[in-house]
Amino acid sequence: MNLFLEKTSFWLARYLQKELPDYKPSSTTDIANLKACLRPGDILLVEGNLRVSVAIKYLTQSTWSHAAFYAGPLDNADDPPCLIEADVIEGVRAVPLSKYARQHTRICRPVNLSDEDGEKLVSFMTGKLGMHYDIKNAIDLLRYLLPQPPVPVRWRRRMLALGSGDPTRAICSTLIAQAFQSIRYPILPEIKIKEDCKDGGDCAQAEIMHIRHHSLFTPRDFDISPYFQVVKPTLEAGFDYKNIEWERTP
Repeated sequence: MNLFLEKTSFWLARYLQKELPDYKPSSTTDIANLKACLRPGDILLVEGNLRVSVAIKYLTQSTWSHAAFYAGPLDNADDPPCLIEADVIEGVRAVPLSKYARQHTRICRPVNLSDEDGEKLVSFMTGKLGMHYDIKNAIDLLRYLLPQPPVPVRWRRRMLALGSGDPTRAICSTLIAQAFQSIRYPILPEIKIKEDCKDGGDCAQAEIMHIRHHSLFTPRDFDISPYFQVVKPTLEAGFDYKNIEWERTP
């Protein structure tokens, strides 16, 4: 039975990783500008051109289906692996930036990240290389490839948290969330109001942040987080609209 489940899971994973034949990115960034802009600790969000991307974007009601962590060049190759991600088939691996050269991406940068904490993040992520992907999560996602799956909006986030819960397995956004939680950097914490009343009757309110469980994080959370800056490489490279050559119309 275990052998049957293993083979079935592998087949499902291969199916989910197939590219969509009619995929066209809404926007792309020049790879040279993207490379020049990225810093260790940045999160690269990817729209995605795979079948599994459809399910994730539906459940999260977002443009983004995948998140990768930028660790910087990990060797001296011409096109070195520099992004750490969790792949359905390969597990946690390092890939070159060129992999996403023709896809719609977005950079989300943690603000005021110290050098020490940046190194801790990179160390955490590189230490996870070789982990297996949580295939139970992929099987769950397969159910939501229907044109209009009957899933209420309020349940969709938890649909992505149906994995096996095995700490030796990973999912792209949850692994990155764990890394940032390890240095206590906020993504989308739960905020509760605490009242502190003095003897005189005066009360002051304070916001207390509670860490959200890492299994509930999705790629879009880094985009909407108030603690991550959206960086656009085209603008960082010195965009000037007057330099655009428009097609002349008759």
